Amino acid sequence: MRRKLPLYNSIQTATTPLGKGMASPQVMGTVYIETYGCQMNVSDSELMAGILSGIGYYLLDRAEDADVILINTCAIRENAEEKVFHRLQHLNSIKRRKPDTVLGVCGCMAQHLRQQIIEAAPFVDIILGPDAYRSLPQAIHAARSKDPFVGLKLDRSEDYADLAPIRKDGVRAWLTIQRGCDKMCTFCVVPFTRGRERSISVPILAEECHRLVDEGFKEIVLLGQTVNSYQAGKHDFGDLLVTLNQVEGLKRIRFTSPHPNDASEPMIEAMANCDKVCQQIHLPLQSGSTRVLQAMRRTYTANEYRDLVAQMRDRMPNLSISTDIIVGFCGETEEDFQQTYSMMAEIRYDSAFMFKYSDREGTLAHKSLTDDVPEKVKIERLQCIIEQQYQISHQINQALIGKTVEVLVEGESKRSTDDFFGRTRSFKTTVFPRLSANVGDTVLVQINSATAQTLIGNIVSPGN
Repeated sequence: MRRKLPLYNSIQTATTPLGKGMASPQVMGTVYIETYGCQMNVSDSELMAGILSGIGYYLLDRAEDADVILINTCAIRENAEEKVFHRLQHLNSIKRRKPDTVLGVCGCMAQHLRQQIIEAAPFVDIILGPDAYRSLPQAIHAARSKDPFVGLKLDRSEDYADLAPIRKDGVRAWLTIQRGCDKMCTFCVVPFTRGRERSISVPILAEECHRLVDEGFKEIVLLGQTVNSYQAGKHDFGDLLVTLNQVEGLKRIRFTSPHPNDASEPMIEAMANCDKVCQQIHLPLQSGSTRVLQAMRRTYTANEYRDLVAQMRDRMPNLSISTDIIVGFCGETEEDFQQTYSMMAEIRYDSAFMFKYSDREGTLAHKSLTDDVPEKVKIERLQCIIEQQYQISHQINQALIGKTVEVLVEGESKRSTDDFFGRTRSFKTTVFPRLSANVGDTVLVQINSATAQTLIGNIVSPGN
């Protein structure tokens, strides 16, 4: 049975057990955790939930009802930070109605913008960086005593490997294998908010994977800032994939996000030969211009990226690839942009996360480069690649009509309770009549129609 952070509302009493065979600690209070950003932040929120469960906190799904409100933040883009500052003003209205409410800002934005948070939101009681989650109990105790708590020390030895996260129900579990980043891309604040790289050992991760399967998860997603730079003793990322592929009961293994420079032969070999490792990869490009890549300090050229994709597709002809693209980076010319546009058309990504560059305080680009591409040009370039990628994604999905794909059932479709949705091994969302299928089943679905985002079909083989 899965270990959960107990949940109750104003009607229920706080007597929900922590899990099978576990004694419930004394109830300390209630907590609401709100998460912004990437899967790593989701994983960190699950970690915080596990820490608070251990000292007797119960989880609520409404901030208005909680004794403690924690906002787990992202600092990768300015837009995410603006959303958090706006949200904090709303949460302050709760504190005004309930003065004893503890409000905390955690994660990357806390690490990156401590002073701005203090100035813009002086009502915040706790500021914790990604390496300070162990101090949550101490921080909450201090805040209850009206003593604001700040914990921002980066700790190269902190991997939280001995702590048990509490995950939400579902078929997919996030498993953090590596923290921190050593790459120092000029546009990115992650090395400054999450510190240096460190990895968790293969035996610990294998044990955790077995536990997750016992709890009912069917798919594991391995997480790291540069997940394939994983190195624990003599074991590299390829070794880890091979080891986890042997876990009985596990159906699928994914990972995100890898760095092209660390896409080693052992990683490619494992992807090609391990039946549980999905032949799907999110491989950030950022720019199709070598000159811009050098300004970004991406450590690979455009041609080296092309060669890597060709090598992987040679080994895995049906490989599904998604990517990240930034347009309007410092000094990007029209020629640079056209190289990006052409490369996207050449590689034909299944999907892409596309952004216009925004100058980030604290990054190397902010310190040493000039944000000189006009905003209007950035917007035009972004719209251009979005339109192109939409057409490519639509064409790729249309080509699947009439084919049969393996789908892991995840739950009810948002549009109809008569339909289920799930994802293919290539991570394409697929919707189909539920019939006799159950969540967690693997079914074969024949595709009848498709949009740029979704496949639609019917089950042709029952679940297992």
